[in-house]
Amino acid sequence: MRNRTCWTILGLLALVAPIGAEPEKGAQSFQGMTVDQQTKTVRVEAKVAVRKLPHLEQVYPIEVVASWPHELKAKKAHETVFVTDVQPSDLHRALESLGLKPGKPAKGEGAKAVGPEINVFIEFKTVDGTVKKMSIHRLIVDPKTKKPLPKEVKFYFTGSVMTQPDPNKADTIYGADASGTFIALFPVTDETVLQSSLTMKEEKYLKMDTNKDLLPKEGAPIVLILEVAAK
Repeated sequence: MRNRTCWTILGLLALVAPIGAEPEKGAQSFQGMTVDQQTKTVRVEAKVAVRKLPHLEQVYPIEVVASWPHELKAKKAHETVFVTDVQPSDLHRALESLGLKPGKPAKGEGAKAVGPEINVFIEFKTVDGTVKKMSIHRLIVDPKTKKPLPKEVKFYFTGSVMTQPDPNKADTIYGADASGTFIALFPVTDETVLQSSLTMKEEKYLKMDTNKDLLPKEGAPIVLILEVAAK
């Protein structure tokens, strides 16, 4: 992954339209991502996350699918499947460039995420060079039963809430740019770009982990594929 300082400089040089602005026609450039208008997909450079972080005594259940790594001070790096150093608000813009409008993120009891449905896959190379593509549902399992994430679980482009980093200043920022969260499995945070259809009710008994039989080794490069679901 790129050095964070380097990313910041490059990101400023490749500044894109504000969130909510009408997307420009033609190809757009997003750091660490590729947007394909024909297939309606965003491909994000990422890596398989380390499940046991050195500063923590235990491995925590999966709460999010993708976040920044711990080194970038991500709030959910200890509960994620994949890590990437792209900017969450850039992913938001990339999805908007496909003609999507964000819905609304959920947080807490009784809340449900809404927004355009997104299919989530990963693509990676095996040791023999074969390229594999898998649904995220196969890669998250109940460690007790070994059952995968139910196919009925959907993912939505919710967009993030805006947050106020400094309580003494009125300035707000895209909340996911503060949390470093890209895809939330449960509504434990509304500072994210995408959320699943799971609620806090399911969070109480669905304590998920990664499927180590299918997932590449920790630190291995993968491509996170976000595909607009067919209507």
